[in-house]
Amino acid sequence: MKQTSLREHTRIMGFGSYRPDVIVTNEDVCQWIDSSDEWIRQRTGIVTRHRAPEDVSVIDMAEGAAREALAAAGIDSSQLGAVVVSTVTHPYPTPSGASLLAERLGATPAPAFDISAACAGYCYGVAQADSLVHSGMAEYVLVVGVEKLSDYIDNSERTISFLLGDGAGAVVVGPSDSPGIGPSVWGSDGSKWETINMTDSQLVLRDHGPAGKAAGKTITVEADNGGSRWPTLYQDGPSVFRWAVWEMAKVAQQALDAAEVSAADLAAFVPHQANMRIIDELAKQLQLPDSVVIARDIADAGNTSAASIPLATHRLLKENPELSGGLSLQIGFGAGLVYGAQVVELP
Repeated sequence: MKQTSLREHTRIMGFGSYRPDVIVTNEDVCQWIDSSDEWIRQRTGIVTRHRAPEDVSVIDMAEGAAREALAAAGIDSSQLGAVVVSTVTHPYPTPSGASLLAERLGATPAPAFDISAACAGYCYGVAQADSLVHSGMAEYVLVVGVEKLSDYIDNSERTISFLLGDGAGAVVVGPSDSPGIGPSVWGSDGSKWETINMTDSQLVLRDHGPAGKAAGKTITVEADNGGSRWPTLYQDGPSVFRWAVWEMAKVAQQALDAAEVSAADLAAFVPHQANMRIIDELAKQLQLPDSVVIARDIADAGNTSAASIPLATHRLLKENPELSGGLSLQIGFGAGLVYGAQVVELP
């Protein structure tokens, strides 16, 4: 029996991004919730967020980001050994969004699958891609984090809707002559499963009559209790904040330790863009030196879940090309609750 040959090292070869054209300001948000631009900025750091129009789908955004990542990596889609899409907003439980993306890109017959790990989805995808390339199962793997969260929010809901944006970020992972992706530190805490959740399961639509979802609108379906809404997102903000600040600092340090580097060795820190206060507190706890560039894409993009880290890294590299070749600590965390982190060399 013959086994697949192992590869010693892997790296991220290129980034791509897709940001929808529609910009939603804090003033726009305050039409839907009783708040102010000042309050939103102080509590979250968000000024604007991108939202996709009705005719732009999750796969449309994923394709845009993927094509840029492939071009940046110098890889043709026919060379891909796997296509991985991290998303919680592809509107079909099956078939996967990844298989359709692979077809659009011309990557068929590469294996393709989706990952549902919310805001940690991109880091989960990088962990999978790293393993696939290491094991010899694939030479190049496309990882896309993409969300159209605007399809799953109630604009009048106050715990999470005003935070969220749409977009896609992508990377190509491939073999390397030197270490380019550190060990992944990942996990979950299902005891906090309820803290970021949906108002109901999709079964409410089956059990209580037909309903649809028009972009930006909440659809009510008839139910025994007088009406059930299209399932939308909500969170227990204080609980999530405490967990993210105190527990994720530990995970970030574990990722540094696993890669055998220190905070002083980093060129960049790219946490999930959940909240500016969380980002600043994590940087403080990690005692990052002033030389480390910290991603704060949330100010313009909002929280884009699985897309946030690749979007933020893409922007960092565009605005700071001297970071190329440096080390970046990336950490994602969110609904589940789930988390994942790695130190990576920036392409």
